[in-house]
Amino acid sequence: MKVLVINCGSSSLKFRLIETDKEEVIAKGLCERIGSESAHFVYEPAGGEKNEKDTPIPDHDEAVRILIEALIDTRIGVIKDVSEIEAVGHRIVHGGDKFDHAECLTPEVIMDIEDCCELAPIHNPVNLMGIRACMKVMPHTHMVGVFDTAFHHSLPEEAYLYGIPYEYYKKYKIRRYGFHGMSHKYVSKEIAKMLGVPYDQCKTIVCHLGNGASITAVKNGYSVDTSMGYTPLEGIIMGTRCGSIDPEIIHIITEKEGKTLGEVMNILNNKSGVYGLSDYLSSDVRDLSEAYFAGNPDAERALNTYAYSIVKYIGAYATVMDGADAISFTAGVGEHSALVRRLVCDRLGFIGVKLDYDKNRNCDGAMEISAPDSKIKVFVIPTDEEMSIAKQTAEQVKIKEDKIREDKRE
Repeated sequence: MKVLVINCGSSSLKFRLIETDKEEVIAKGLCERIGSESAHFVYEPAGGEKNEKDTPIPDHDEAVRILIEALIDTRIGVIKDVSEIEAVGHRIVHGGDKFDHAECLTPEVIMDIEDCCELAPIHNPVNLMGIRACMKVMPHTHMVGVFDTAFHHSLPEEAYLYGIPYEYYKKYKIRRYGFHGMSHKYVSKEIAKMLGVPYDQCKTIVCHLGNGASITAVKNGYSVDTSMGYTPLEGIIMGTRCGSIDPEIIHIITEKEGKTLGEVMNILNNKSGVYGLSDYLSSDVRDLSEAYFAGNPDAERALNTYAYSIVKYIGAYATVMDGADAISFTAGVGEHSALVRRLVCDRLGFIGVKLDYDKNRNCDGAMEISAPDSKIKVFVIPTDEEMSIAKQTAEQVKIKEDKIREDKRE
């Protein structure tokens, strides 16, 4: 099945056309600076040359029209007609407590996604813009929503509730939702394959480390705990986000610095994490790593504290699952920073983790980086959220079409 995967930002639209049966990317691209006269469009067919151009893209409707135009172009296109796209899979950040799996998009489902906008005011509204733009251009194509929070719907009550009055959960659904679900699901499945064990018999701790970062305990195919919470601010220290802190700190900064609540929340989201810890040296782990090896104390402080926060969650999740078969690193930092992986794994000897330093330094693609006698295997697995979205989309379309055939027989 040919599935077009759409990932919308407020001024961007990433896309991939994927053949799900072969798990092949046929074409990919990006629209940047949507809403600008000097917007930028990038299109790259598999095995072909990258095409780039600056062009006015006033809105997401035009972005979708331009990408479809490229896909069917006689010179650079990969399909003859838009009808060859059998489904569109949309990344939707927040599904609240309504969605525990991907859903074919109906007017009712779209209304439920709108209801979740309060939980993700930056992301869900633009995700809906992408949905509506695609529906205009491809009115007869299956549309499927794939939710970043859905994989964590399996969290037990004791894992998702906060220690606040229960009435706030009943009134406002304040609970741990978790994020990066598509990545955690994809990587944990890949780990089971590499270990050669059934997915429903595998215990994995997935470390999705990018500018935003989260750690998830995946036991027998289900997320049983995860570090991000009601919002993506909770959890481990990140690029510019503080991670979990004492809530009273917000009150103290507000009072001592004479700042509004909004200003303090901006600091916690955009000026904290390794950026704040390094005394604003950088939020990019590549820059901090270079400074770390040069002996910069600000970089050393930031990366050591970052690694320490990751280790605490790994230790906690090994306890939650009564052990672990594997730990995996993924996303930009997890896949590319040998230093961060070493700083983390060197602190995990108490649970039997031993790193193969040569493999860690020379890691390229999906591979094991633990020593042969490591009690818990350690892997680096490049994440592929788009492939996960495409496969979940194809699965939902098949379910829908099977049901239509069944209804006709009846």
